[in-house]
Amino acid sequence: MKLFVHIPCLNEAEFIADVVRSIPRNIDGFSKVNVLVIDDGSTDDTAERAEAAGADYVLRNPVNMGLAYTYIRGLEECIERGADVILNYDADAQYKAECIPALTKPILEGKADLVVGVRPIRQIEHFSPAKKVLQGLGSTVVRKVSGVLVEDAPSGFRAITRKAASHLFVFNGYTYTLETLIQAGQAGIAVTTVPIEVNPPIRPSRLMRNSTIYILKSAATILRVSFLYRPFKIMLWLALFTGLPALVAIVRFLIAYAAGEGNGMVQSLVLGGALLVVSTMLLVGGMLAELLAANRRILQDTRARQLLGRGAVKIGPEPR
Repeated sequence: MKLFVHIPCLNEAEFIADVVRSIPRNIDGFSKVNVLVIDDGSTDDTAERAEAAGADYVLRNPVNMGLAYTYIRGLEECIERGADVILNYDADAQYKAECIPALTKPILEGKADLVVGVRPIRQIEHFSPAKKVLQGLGSTVVRKVSGVLVEDAPSGFRAITRKAASHLFVFNGYTYTLETLIQAGQAGIAVTTVPIEVNPPIRPSRLMRNSTIYILKSAATILRVSFLYRPFKIMLWLALFTGLPALVAIVRFLIAYAAGEGNGMVQSLVLGGALLVVSTMLLVGGMLAELLAANRRILQDTRARQLLGRGAVKIGPEPR
């Protein structure tokens, strides 16, 4: 079993060497632990320092492509290099490297395909009260949307099997954490969590510089991803939202017409007819979107097979 620790980074020349050296290279259950660093278009010498610190593989994006793109590229690169398990580790050393064995243990035991490290949010002193509330709220929404019971959805400290990783693809460019959990729920990937510890911050967060912007972007991501993976359900609710008032307005007109007072209720018929047309269009749009979603799932499965270089891909732990 080979473990690949994947570290996306951007302008982390000051810290990357210490981060690379902190990764344990002997972990029970793995014959080898490799460190793969992807420099996302840094303007400093991050890549050179990572290589000098002992990273096994150092790759570079020619320009800054964003965290989500770099994460997916990292999964693909690790799979192509023979990884059995891939662990994502932040370049700012937010998480304690000593927790890596605990994070991979459920996978080694065949209990999960994806393991998320849950931070002690309430006990983290450098998290503001507002940030703690936002983290909890965001995790609650993701649990409702994805059906995956994860208490810390924004946590990027994760371990995943090669099979599960081959099925993940991020469409939004902001962050991978929320979308991949929703995608995992849709794909039937077995997800579990383990408690982890965090280090004191070495620099301000680049993802959550402004609470309002973070909320708006996260909400937009959840809405967009929900529509990508459950288009018919969402469009059906929207169709009902416009269709029911349409029926009420039309029934109101018919009752008035039967009572001989239809001339004064024509506006109800017009409004009801317009809303009924909108509702029908939403329902048809939802059906078309569902067909496109099914086609996307086929393409994702084809991509997974190509990444793994073999036939049918089955989600789930290897038999032991």
